[in-house]
Amino acid sequence: MLKIIRTILKPVDYFLNRITMYRLLLYVLCALLAIAAIFGFFGQLPYSPIAIIFSAVFITLICWILNKFFSYMFDAPANVESVYITALILALIISPIQGLGDTAFYALASWASIWAISSKFIFAIRKKHIFNPAAFGVAVTALFLGISATWWVGTGVMMPFVVITGLLIVKKIRRFDLVLSFLITAVVMILGYSFFKGSNFVQTVKTITFDLPIFFFAFVMLTEPLTTPPTRHFRIIYGILTGILYAPFIYVAGIFSTPELALLVGNIFSYLASPKYKLVLTLKRKVQVANDTFDFVFEPNRKIKFKPGQYLEWTLAHPDSDSRGVRRYFTIASSPTENEVRMGVKFYPKPSTFKSFLHEMEPGEQLVASQLSGDFTMPKDETQKLVFIAGGIGVTPFRSMIKYMVDTNERRDVTLFYSNRELSDIAYTKLFDQAHEQLGLQTFYTLTDKDKVPAGWKGNTGFFDANSIKAEVPDYMDCIFYLSGPQSLVLAFEDTLSKLGVSRTQIKTDYFPGFA
Repeated sequence: MLKIIRTILKPVDYFLNRITMYRLLLYVLCALLAIAAIFGFFGQLPYSPIAIIFSAVFITLICWILNKFFSYMFDAPANVESVYITALILALIISPIQGLGDTAFYALASWASIWAISSKFIFAIRKKHIFNPAAFGVAVTALFLGISATWWVGTGVMMPFVVITGLLIVKKIRRFDLVLSFLITAVVMILGYSFFKGSNFVQTVKTITFDLPIFFFAFVMLTEPLTTPPTRHFRIIYGILTGILYAPFIYVAGIFSTPELALLVGNIFSYLASPKYKLVLTLKRKVQVANDTFDFVFEPNRKIKFKPGQYLEWTLAHPDSDSRGVRRYFTIASSPTENEVRMGVKFYPKPSTFKSFLHEMEPGEQLVASQLSGDFTMPKDETQKLVFIAGGIGVTPFRSMIKYMVDTNERRDVTLFYSNRELSDIAYTKLFDQAHEQLGLQTFYTLTDKDKVPAGWKGNTGFFDANSIKAEVPDYMDCIFYLSGPQSLVLAFEDTLSKLGVSRTQIKTDYFPGFA
């Protein structure tokens, strides 16, 4: 059954692997507006297509102008994708214009747009904004002008499309833990209050499903990367806290809770639980570590504290970006013991515009990194046996971990399985050899393209499989397995380990969207 489901989802996975999260979200928002316009045309929504389009264009124009202004004033890189996303979210929660004389729309749309964009620059510490921009914009407008967003996207006819597109977003960013913790908490809170008040249970369920923007809030607003905690534990707490406050009967200091207020309070918690900076990284040098694979070595503008195996969001602004945008997530290839920050990148034929501009970077040029995240880290228990399984450039988190162990002389029982197509693709062999001599690291290499195996090759050929694990790690049931590389490799080894009887709790997979 699992194989059948994966076969059905293959086209979806292919699409998601070829697009960045931000570009996916932008497409989802555009699709929802287009669907709303169609429903408006057929009278299923009380807004005409012209009103929906006009409202979206009006809000987007204000957001774009304000972002240009603040980017210039604060000497900060402008991220057009982020501007469009904020604007389209506002267009989906602020009721479309009812006519050219609709002063309430102009006031709400203008104020919300101004405050949304302003919050990214003004309410930011060390260039990291604290609040979800759209939520902040509508909350401030409601406070000062007394005009509230209606969250009109949360209607019955839109619900199926919000859920389907929202699931694509959550699948892409792998934040089911956050979304589920929020949804379960919010639904339990609302149903519990309904039961206490003696309300009709079925009607309450219908209200939650068809009359509240709970799914749009969960899939689109709550998951905004820069205001989301970096680790699973804190994400679940964040979801629960926001779910409690989402309940409309919550009443504090004379104010009833609204979705935007719930999110803003959650954002404060998220900020306290997250790294509080953006890094400006200056390229020092490029080092070729394998065929078409380079380490980009940067000088950070401040010391960065991280755990080996964590990743950053890297932003490289460039003109005429393709569908994959100007931002990527890459694992930090360097160790916390190193003063420089490394990013390992594999270049393929017909690269994205991001990788093309990255490849052409010269020493002295800069990019921005933020949103330190990731649970793909070693356990505190240094006696726990570990197995690292890497494919291609997926070896970068293991480079970070092993370099850290070498520099700190931290002795762990570690076995590395490293798969590549051909010999010239293997990276970091000197480090792994050093770790073998100093710490006893066991590394097993394999070349999967049997037609390109050189004479005298002493490693393995073909793909690693269950027999490889049993032969080289006979006590594999006592190990924690770390999988990093192409999705095909990760999925294959998840199946292999499952068949070997390894518990899911003993398997950690790296979220490695750098392949997209």
